[in-house]
Amino acid sequence: MNQRQSGPIVWLGVITATCLLLFLLQKILWLVVPFLFAMILYYILVPAIARLVLLGIERDTAAMLVGGVFFILIAVALSFTIATFTARMASLQELFAHYIEGGVVFVSNTLQSLEYNFAVLHKVHARASVDAWMVTNTDNFAQLYLPDILVSIAGFLPSIFLTPFLTFFLLRDGRKFKIFLSRAVPNAFFEESLFLLHEVDQTARRYFQGLLKLTVIDTTVLALGLWAIGIDSPLLLGLISAMLAWVPFIGSVMGCLLVVMVAAADAPANPLLAYGAIGVFVVVRLLDDFVFMPLILGRSLHMHPLIAVLMIFVGGELAGIPGLMLVMPLLGVAMVIGDTVGHVVTNQRLRARHRHAKIIRQKQASADLI
Repeated sequence: MNQRQSGPIVWLGVITATCLLLFLLQKILWLVVPFLFAMILYYILVPAIARLVLLGIERDTAAMLVGGVFFILIAVALSFTIATFTARMASLQELFAHYIEGGVVFVSNTLQSLEYNFAVLHKVHARASVDAWMVTNTDNFAQLYLPDILVSIAGFLPSIFLTPFLTFFLLRDGRKFKIFLSRAVPNAFFEESLFLLHEVDQTARRYFQGLLKLTVIDTTVLALGLWAIGIDSPLLLGLISAMLAWVPFIGSVMGCLLVVMVAAADAPANPLLAYGAIGVFVVVRLLDDFVFMPLILGRSLHMHPLIAVLMIFVGGELAGIPGLMLVMPLLGVAMVIGDTVGHVVTNQRLRARHRHAKIIRQKQASADLI
């Protein structure tokens, strides 16, 4: 089928609908966040279910087998992680303080070097001002920010537990839900409804699977770069940074700050290591923007880069960090729906079929009354 071309009215409706959805979704984040994780898990696990179905196993049984094995593994991993975290709480706090201190010293030394080379910074006492700000915030970090962070995490924990249930029912009943929706569509638009459901599913599949592929690529490239400059645990740091990059812009900055703090704390006498980490992140960011994302996510959503960038800013403004994560899949789904609705509205043949079907049904319903 030829790719449909959207007009300006359709695009205006798509962007408006996406903004409205972002505004409404921030009111139900307790459901949106686990549903997002459930969608990612669904597209990870659905190929295994399809393989079992091809081997002759019923879909419900295959969903229970794959979901059960996966969630048992997740439960074991979480139990091990929680036990390790609880046992090493004190040492982890010391390690956190050590890395924060390393980052503060690195920034202070960097500003000292800049003041030595730029008289303007020396005149405004840039180092002293930044040092005072960092000392105030790092010394009182636990008192000022930690309670709010813990309360936010505790507030989201119950909703996170919805993720395995949502994933299981998506795996088991996803096709039944599509059939349920298609039955509500008039017969004249049946083909279009099937096309719409298929394209929505394929758009979400391409986006989330593309996101996972991008995470693997970013992890590999970051790990190789950090290993090449001599930073410890490059694979773990690369994986954490790649997952933080799921949040556009903000996530990449957070990942870079994390690695720079680790490098500055582990090698305080070698500031070139931290500068090298910044260089690695800049290179990976450029590769993401101009190579990886256009090849993986850009092709999956068939979206112009200018619209994608603008909508990312709009998503962050309307719904904060969740908006940054959700704006691209929402925009992709809205594009598919807008294209299909626009095609139905402008297709006189489909509307004529629908009118004719209504006339036939009215005649059949009143045939025995005449």
